[in-house]
Amino acid sequence: MSGSPRNVEAGGVVEIGDLRTTADDGTRLTGDLPWDEPARPRYPVPDDGHEYAPHELAVPRNLVAIHDHLRAELDQVRDIVDQVARGAMTVGSARSHINAMTMRQNQWTLGAYCESYCRVVTQHHTIEDVSMLPHLREADPAVGPVVDRLQEEHEVIADVLDDVDRALVALVSEDDGAMDRLRHVVDLLTDVLRSHLAYEERELAHPLARHGMH
Repeated sequence: MSGSPRNVEAGGVVEIGDLRTTADDGTRLTGDLPWDEPARPRYPVPDDGHEYAPHELAVPRNLVAIHDHLRAELDQVRDIVDQVARGAMTVGSARSHINAMTMRQNQWTLGAYCESYCRVVTQHHTIEDVSMLPHLREADPAVGPVVDRLQEEHEVIADVLDDVDRALVALVSEDDGAMDRLRHVVDLLTDVLRSHLAYEERELAHPLARHGMH
């Protein structure tokens, strides 16, 4: 490598060398989020001129790639829910669309796919809570407040995922207003996930590059 790594933050995006975190454009579908975004702790990036090697940047880059996959799958969940709600697709006829997705289940239904997505998000956050975040806290006490906040947001997201599950149960039961409720909770899931994933990438880019994964 030649020269110092470029550290830029604009619009919630961090660039370190050729690593760029994914932006959150601030679009909110449901109004206020269940947390205070401006009050989030920030990681104090050391101003020591440290240069990151390619293998160090590969660690936060992998986190961004996982998050981008979750975002892409969330977009597909939203599209299927929208088509079913508009009557453009029945729950059963969604099979050919779901078949092309990476998170497949044997039961090709809207409910099965949404539940699959929720499980993947839950598993991702569980892995972070039991491995990545404790490792970073031990390696770098300065990241502690950010870790605390991320874990708090994981709990909020878990509650939203529970709401999605309940909305799916109501949809299967053909309760009045069930589709409207499902669309609302999927909108809320979209808001909290896009906000959370962007914050996590931005604040953990440097710690992950410095300290790696446990």
